[in-house]
Amino acid sequence: MQANKNRWLIAASAIAIHLSIGSVYAYSVYQNPLNESLGWDIGAVTFAFTTAIFFLGMSAAFLGKFVERNGPSKSAMISAVLFGTGTLGAGFGIQMESLPLFVLFYGVIGGVGLGIGYISPVSTLVKWFPDRRGLATGMAVLGFGAGSLITSPVAEWLMGMISIPATFYTLGAAYLILMFAGASYIAPPPAGWEPANMKKQEQKKEEKKKKKDTQGDLAQLNARESLKTFRFYLLWGMMFINISAGIMLLAVASNMTQAITGAGSAAAATIVGIMGFFNGFGRIGWASASDYIGRTNTYIIFFVLQLGAFILLPFTTNEILFAILLFIIMTCYGGGFACLPAYIGDLFGTKQLGAIHGYTLTAWAMAGVFGPMAVSAIVGATADYTGAFVLFIFLLAIALVMAILMHLNIKRIRKQQSATSESTT
Repeated sequence: MQANKNRWLIAASAIAIHLSIGSVYAYSVYQNPLNESLGWDIGAVTFAFTTAIFFLGMSAAFLGKFVERNGPSKSAMISAVLFGTGTLGAGFGIQMESLPLFVLFYGVIGGVGLGIGYISPVSTLVKWFPDRRGLATGMAVLGFGAGSLITSPVAEWLMGMISIPATFYTLGAAYLILMFAGASYIAPPPAGWEPANMKKQEQKKEEKKKKKDTQGDLAQLNARESLKTFRFYLLWGMMFINISAGIMLLAVASNMTQAITGAGSAAAATIVGIMGFFNGFGRIGWASASDYIGRTNTYIIFFVLQLGAFILLPFTTNEILFAILLFIIMTCYGGGFACLPAYIGDLFGTKQLGAIHGYTLTAWAMAGVFGPMAVSAIVGATADYTGAFVLFIFLLAIALVMAILMHLNIKRIRKQQSATSESTT
């Protein structure tokens, strides 16, 4: 808790951690090489990824209080050990040609490291950037979204130059170094710390307080208290649907693009690669915008855009237009993650933001299983993507209703607070 730490270097430390664990989104680059070299079924290889995402969400939920108690530096170091060991151990599992070992190290051990590493820097950044919450958390999870952009070509090149196990050993060592570097600097600000420009911004916020539902925290609740509120479950449902829609597309983007537009595999692969850029861009773009237009309004926009895109996708045979619709959805997918920590601060305060963030990330664990399984089951039964689109159009409509209910819930509470304040003055 040193007062002389630079908050922008704190942000850089968070990005270093998230860049490393964000490599999980490059997982598809390993699927064919593992299938071809070891004969592991694609479904079995994919199971390791699903396991990692599941343990990410569940560990974030149950270890959120651990992160709050032990601080971001110690938590991030533990994450580095687990994620680095998971990656190194995955290489050993490949070398031993053992799929169970691979799933254990990459999916379970690495997945727990993912969960701790994902939430470790977030609440700290919110405290360092009380004036720009959306920007701060957007910077951190931008690293998570952009991790695949770096890891994917690097891993592809390494597998061509050295063996697949050696690629995992090399990357595991690199993650350990990068994550330890970030963990060694990151720390919460001193109690009562505020940036120099905070007072001026607080005056402006006070003037606009009645117009925006993101101006000032709605309450200061601990994790247990947040679970007793209606808005927590609205937020959980919104996140579950937003993540399910995005992961559903990530799971089948290449095959779906080829099936609907007739694009070749190379063109589809290019589109999938660019989706990673928009995933990352959406995180910093939407999170920054949410500081001005409000978090609830941002989520309403997410669901309106995605509803339109999902309705149009099955009828869009032009490759470019199809890709644009996918990119729009990816910005909403990434933006949903980026806005979440700041939104939690708006709704429940920063008292136990890390723990509450962990609870909401159980939506990620559930969506990581539901999204891919739903689309696989529907396409497997019908040999067509139409049923999957219908399902997610229905779900996105529900999410839009939830976002509107959230707006009304916040408005009602603000009105009650205002009435109480006036009656006591």
